[in-house]
Amino acid sequence: MNWEAALNAKAKPASNRKPQARPLRIGIARAIGQTFENWELLLIERLLSDRRFRLVAFLTDPAPHHAARPGLLARTVARLDNSLFARQPAYRARRFERARSSIVSIPLDETGENSDRHRLQLDLVLRHCEGALPETLTDSLRFGVWSLSHVFTQSGPVNWEGMGDVAEGAPTSHLSLFVETARQPERRAIAAAEFNVKFSAARNNAFMKEKSVLLLVRELRRLAETRKLPKPLKAADVVQPAPPPGLLTTGCYAAALAKNVTQRALKSVRRASHQDTAVWTLYSGRGSIDDFDPSKATEIPPTDTAIKADPFLFHHQGKTYLFYENYGRGDTRAHIAVGEITRRGFEPIGIALGGEEHLSFPFVFKHGDEIFMMPETHQRKRIEIWRAVSFPLIWEPYSRALEGWSAADSTLFHHRGQWWLFTNLSEHHAFEDHCSALYAFQVDGPELNRLVSHRRNPVVIGSATARNGGRIFSRHRRLYRPAQYNAHGIYGYGLNIMEIEHLDMEDYRETCVRRILPDFKPGLSGCHHFDASGSRYILDARLNA
Repeated sequence: MNWEAALNAKAKPASNRKPQARPLRIGIARAIGQTFENWELLLIERLLSDRRFRLVAFLTDPAPHHAARPGLLARTVARLDNSLFARQPAYRARRFERARSSIVSIPLDETGENSDRHRLQLDLVLRHCEGALPETLTDSLRFGVWSLSHVFTQSGPVNWEGMGDVAEGAPTSHLSLFVETARQPERRAIAAAEFNVKFSAARNNAFMKEKSVLLLVRELRRLAETRKLPKPLKAADVVQPAPPPGLLTTGCYAAALAKNVTQRALKSVRRASHQDTAVWTLYSGRGSIDDFDPSKATEIPPTDTAIKADPFLFHHQGKTYLFYENYGRGDTRAHIAVGEITRRGFEPIGIALGGEEHLSFPFVFKHGDEIFMMPETHQRKRIEIWRAVSFPLIWEPYSRALEGWSAADSTLFHHRGQWWLFTNLSEHHAFEDHCSALYAFQVDGPELNRLVSHRRNPVVIGSATARNGGRIFSRHRRLYRPAQYNAHGIYGYGLNIMEIEHLDMEDYRETCVRRILPDFKPGLSGCHHFDASGSRYILDARLNA
């Protein structure tokens, strides 16, 4: 059971709930003899567990063909890459195992109005194999043929997705969801996402395939509710699948892979000897989220025992307090510390929260007369809120939510009479990752007794913008969300300022109005968090190793 099913199981039935529409009747087109990949099994499990869908048939291509085929060198490199860096445990699709006998399998070349396929009355087909589908099939589909971009970068067992990105040093890899209909047979993108590039193309591809299930299922749910195809994205926002790599690209990729593997090996040695510690520093200045200038900020430098990240400011009784993730060189976990920013500079006070697990992102806020903290506790597999007993050092547990789920960098805010919880959940099989999906919930406030999932969850997909980078701000009737820009293979490479343009239970839209890169001061390799209180702001930045 995933998090949404768990929440729905606890939810009370709504008295004004609309009658359930007929489920979307879905077919999946696959090459004959093709082994189910983990991402496909994950997708099938999602379809079988959701009443909005009915997986009716597998449409098998008895003579699969490929419009493009990589050369021998590219195939050899891709196979070696995959065997070394993309291995993962097999996904156990229990629902599929039980329901498999009820899903029919029909060859794609069986055409005609009297065929079994015609009587299936499919609404759409998910294409999992490259190549054109018969017109007799596409003409009968109300919502056309849907394809993920990685389908078009695979020839048999060889997939070259990401080879060009790694070879060229691209900041991100792109995923697109395409649709083709009888009326508009050309491929049109209806959704897209960007992901941080991995050190290996095979690992990059396996990661993106797993995350592509989030994008596809979200858009299928939207279709099931609206019964309308989404509007196509603007051409400028669409990246088409890459063609097979030639000799030059393959050679450049092999060299880049060798370099990346060597760097990772050296980093592992340094980490084992506690010599590879990410060192962050803080910068503070005067300004707000819509006008701050980090080049004019003053540094609050780290020490060997106090490396500071994820800073949050809190103004209380005339004093400005700074809460932050604190750790020392060689430490494997962090605690929450607090200090005060005075006219003389920064003065540490002590430990606010500690424990056996890693703690970070100490989001501090006030509600009524009480002060609360919601730190990141993903190692405890839940969201926790703590209440101040004796501010700023003594706190007690107050509430918790999403028990059993891995959540990171959560923030709570009140907007137009409604409390919202934004959090980065990791729904995963082989790749635990908190940077790829942002989830929104309506809640009843800090008590967290009532959580209602947003209808478009995850509302943001892709590591370029999904992960929270601080609290939500309301400024001049505009709503802003700091978000991490994870790119160039670096966690926390940059910081986005996202403006939330629309937020209700039916829809969510945001746009990036500013991006801060680690070039505002010398010697930086990343920046990923922002906060402000009154006229003062603070952000963190990663120092070059």
